[in-house]
Amino acid sequence: MKSVPETTRILGIDPGLRSTGFGVIDAAGGRLSYVASGCIRSDASGSLPQRIGTLLEGIGEVVATYQPHQAAVEIVFVNVNPQSTLLLGQARGAAIAGLVAASLPVAEYTALQVKQAVVGHGKAAKEQVQHMVTRLLGLPGLPGSDAADALACAIAHAHASHGLGALTPGRRVRRGRVV
Repeated sequence: MKSVPETTRILGIDPGLRSTGFGVIDAAGGRLSYVASGCIRSDASGSLPQRIGTLLEGIGEVVATYQPHQAAVEIVFVNVNPQSTLLLGQARGAAIAGLVAASLPVAEYTALQVKQAVVGHGKAAKEQVQHMVTRLLGLPGLPGSDAADALACAIAHAHASHGLGALTPGRRVRRGRVV
């Protein structure tokens, strides 16, 4: 008699101060299924502490609603503008704090790792990521950019967790090799 593979619910997060994307998928063995996705938006006219509070509260609501078992967060890339990078890092920190406060294990992936796992190469355009997420999850239409990136992060984690991809948390791709 065949056993039914255990389902793991994964929450992917694409951090941003104005709009943080979230994507929730279920992974059972090699099968992935869409649960939900969207964005947590903060008021651009609010103070930084208010915006961080909105993000933290939103992460808590997503976790309470969808009850994920694991979380995956995209690692902030270094931006040309140091101020933007700093603000993005603060948003990322708030998202991770919300996930850890909910007692979720958190894995981190670079954008290169996510694109490699979902599209097959790390230099993929955002539109390619959206299309592959749509195909992999059998969605009826393209998700928004932030939600697609979050779903892609969750997919990358599912692939790493189930041996479907070459990436594991804490490992990096350097010169085309996983190190």
